[in-house]
Amino acid sequence: MHALITILLSAIAIFVTANILPGVHISGFGTALIVAVVLGFINAFIRPLLFFLTLPINVLTLGLFTFVIIGGLVMLVTYVVPGFTIASFWWALAFAFVCALINGFLNALTP
Repeated sequence: MHALITILLSAIAIFVTANILPGVHISGFGTALIVAVVLGFINAFIRPLLFFLTLPINVLTLGLFTFVIIGGLVMLVTYVVPGFTIASFWWALAFAFVCALINGFLNALTP
């Protein structure tokens, strides 16, 4: 039950973020649910592998390369999910940042 609530809150955050940012377009709330699930799987399986493989460059950049990885993973979701488009890599970074803020706020409201 907790996982379903987390996915629903993430979908709400994704939908709100897409409506706030002009460079991000989403076709509807159903697409936001799919994006939440796909982004969850990508963050669970691909992100740790990328962090491990890019550890030396991440250490050299004092962790700033992490933003490149996050933006790239969000762009990967745009290629996987139809109906979800992002104009550029910079909008992907902005999307990840704003979505994390909204998701953190929504999760703080739940017990």
